[in-house]
Amino acid sequence: MEKKRSSFSGSIGFVLSAAGSAVGLGNLWRFPYLAAKNGGGLFLLVYLVLVLTFGFTLLVTEIAIGRYTRRSPLSAYGFLNKKWKWIGTFEVLVPFMILPYYCAIGGWVLKYCTVYLTGRSIDAVEEGYFGDFISGVSQPVIFMAVFVLLTSFVIYRGINNGIERLSKIMMPVLIIIVVLIAAFAVTLKHDDGSGLRTGLQGLWIYLVPDLSGLTLTGFLKVLLDAMGQLFYSISVAMGIMISYGSYLGDDNDLINGVRQIEFFDTAVAFLAGIMTILPIYVFMGKEGMDSSGPSLLFVSMPRVFQSMGAAGAFIGGLFFVMVFLAALTSSISLMEAVVSSIMERFGIPRKKATVIEGAIALLIGLAVCFGYNILYFEFPLPTGSTGQILDIMDYISNNVLMPVAAIGTCIFIGWFVKPELIIKEATKNGESFRRKNLYVLMVKFVSPVLLTLLFLKSLGVI
Repeated sequence: MEKKRSSFSGSIGFVLSAAGSAVGLGNLWRFPYLAAKNGGGLFLLVYLVLVLTFGFTLLVTEIAIGRYTRRSPLSAYGFLNKKWKWIGTFEVLVPFMILPYYCAIGGWVLKYCTVYLTGRSIDAVEEGYFGDFISGVSQPVIFMAVFVLLTSFVIYRGINNGIERLSKIMMPVLIIIVVLIAAFAVTLKHDDGSGLRTGLQGLWIYLVPDLSGLTLTGFLKVLLDAMGQLFYSISVAMGIMISYGSYLGDDNDLINGVRQIEFFDTAVAFLAGIMTILPIYVFMGKEGMDSSGPSLLFVSMPRVFQSMGAAGAFIGGLFFVMVFLAALTSSISLMEAVVSSIMERFGIPRKKATVIEGAIALLIGLAVCFGYNILYFEFPLPTGSTGQILDIMDYISNNVLMPVAAIGTCIFIGWFVKPELIIKEATKNGESFRRKNLYVLMVKFVSPVLLTLLFLKSLGVI
């Protein structure tokens, strides 16, 4: 184990690395769908309020725990109180479980990158192309393995030469691509015989709240959808922010760092909505806006790019490069949370811990890939959907372990350790904490209630 804990060279490296973790596939394939489904601007407004309250509370708490304890997520909670060390175990199990299937999906993204960058974009719109690819035996495994190796290489190189250096390059590139595609989406026009549809019309649908027929039950559904999206987007309850917080220097402004992470994550999610909802509306109409998850990225978007004509192949290439960057930065943060815990628990150096975790992720990733062919089966989930190996792992990690860990964290900090410890850590250099009273209210009362509602929803109870 490293004698002296590594640290980010400055606040920029920390913010870009943490933002890279938060900006992932959820921003790109779930946020636009939920925004379209939940009244556009109404969802955006509720989401923004939650970012400034609920999201802020969880981010400050985990980053402060990391910096205060200077420990991995596995032992940070036990360092504060041995009776609560189970939260750390849960928070390491989450990235350990997510990483293999995230790398499998990252392999899918990498496949589509190669398709577009090698001038074969026409292949991606063939009927059944995506299904045929993931149900194949060899290709998904090869692309998944490459993605695991890329992730492992960055972690292998350490905090400064690996995570921080790459984040300083990839995040600005990702943001530039997102802005360019979003700006292009606003200019789109298409007439398929049913009337002219424009990007500006799609922007109006996206931004203006649709309150028609809204009931209290309907609003609560929007609230839970927005909260669920935010909770899974900001990388809390999976050990990542504790790991990154433990590498944050004492002289860095923690509160300002959280604000910047909030901004990056929300801005990319908002722009993701523009660059997906607008093109889909223009070329496929309102009915096309019902897709989400893999079908949005790998089926709907290629069809949209083909409809753009000559520019479509180029825009599609940019799009999938951007998705790849978002997936890789998130994958890196997932592996770091596990590797830092392995290093601390077993007292082994980073390089050895990375090789061990990389090998484990590769083996479990094989099972995930085979879940669509050799090991295919259908399993009913409490949400009402039917899933394979990937879906089961996703359900357990996202819908069970994460909410329980987050509820435990709020109760632990709010009622046992007390919020003052977090506030003191966040203002140790005399920084301003304008949302201090709000933080105390949220961590003690509001967040545990909201998280419990989210947990019950994920279990299918409500």
